[in-house]
Amino acid sequence: MSEEPEDAVAAFLDAADKVYSEYDQGYMNADVALSQLETRIETLRESVEE
Repeated sequence: MSEEPEDAVAAFLDAADKVYSEYDQGYMNADVALSQLETRIETLRESVEE
């Protein structure tokens, strides 16, 4: 499934906001937050490079 770059960026920003929010609220530690952000960055990179 190929997304438009704008859609991929919007999805990334929404997911990143959720990670930051959950980290700020104490629901996840820094290692988990960074891991999730790394995964989302890789997904964004793949979507944009298609």
